[in-house]
Amino acid sequence: MTTPELEAALAACAAFDLPAPVTGLARHGSGHIHQTYRAGTAAGDFLLQRLNDNVFPDLDAIADNTARIAAHLAGQSGDRLTPRPTRRGGLLHRDARGHAWRVFDFLEGTLSFDVAPNLATIEAAAQAFGDFQKRLADLPAPPLRETLPGFHDTRRRFARLEQAAAADPAGRRAGCAAELGALLQHRPLASALQELALPVRTVHNDTKLNNLLFDAASGEPRCVIDWDTTMPGLAAHDFGDMVRTMAGNCAEDEADTAQVAIVPEHLTAIRHGYLAAVSDWLTPAELASLNLGALTLLFEQACRFLTDHLEGDLYYPVHRPDHNLVRARVQLALLESLEARS
Repeated sequence: MTTPELEAALAACAAFDLPAPVTGLARHGSGHIHQTYRAGTAAGDFLLQRLNDNVFPDLDAIADNTARIAAHLAGQSGDRLTPRPTRRGGLLHRDARGHAWRVFDFLEGTLSFDVAPNLATIEAAAQAFGDFQKRLADLPAPPLRETLPGFHDTRRRFARLEQAAAADPAGRRAGCAAELGALLQHRPLASALQELALPVRTVHNDTKLNNLLFDAASGEPRCVIDWDTTMPGLAAHDFGDMVRTMAGNCAEDEADTAQVAIVPEHLTAIRHGYLAAVSDWLTPAELASLNLGALTLLFEQACRFLTDHLEGDLYYPVHRPDHNLVRARVQLALLESLEARS
């Protein structure tokens, strides 16, 4: 971390109502969207984040949603994120360069996983995300604000892919003709879930494993984190994203796609865990839509990765040539593997 970065982060800490001065600061976690730091004080640690307003243009919507979710969960049992206000009030501090910062209490004795160590962790995670949905079911009106409008509008995602392919701004279309063809063959998935007219719920919208904190001693889930995309959506979106990120046998950018497949035991663990939390709450139509949600989310994410590849890698960070193309291929391989099991 460079000196200017450190100075900016320390200055941001001083803007928040913390019980003691910050004595140590270090980068924390593996997230790619926000810059996250662990700030140490004599009274305990805190989590400092500089928010990415390129990804989230309406940071006030995020702050408003965060305050409402935290207040609602405060009246329930279980751990939750606790945001810290600034000394001037509100949850966001904007520095002289216009960067927005926020602070949460640090949950001691927790850890997160990028890859599940066992099936029990997958099942427990799925149940925790389902429980998070249920805990927000009676959130007082109005609905949470849409921090990313159209986030799971699969028709819009597919239309953007078609536009990118037609314009071919980075000159890459010829090199991904097979992937484009595969997605065109799956065109019905662009609208299948949206056509079901399912109930709109308050859902997390980013249910990957590392958005859950586990107790370091017991291994049990303690807290769902990263509420930035928590907003109106479908239960099938959250279930589908769990399958997309936890049911596969490989990394998101595995180069040998011939080896990519859905692991049946992972899929069963996700379904068992999730249904343990929501089977008495979701409607029959919602329960019937869960597998379609998984197919749709794999299709949608393949569209997003391939769109970014065609547009010149403007959104997702890349670390090697054709990185987003490889990611799209993995999503397609998982989609085909899940279809074979459906």
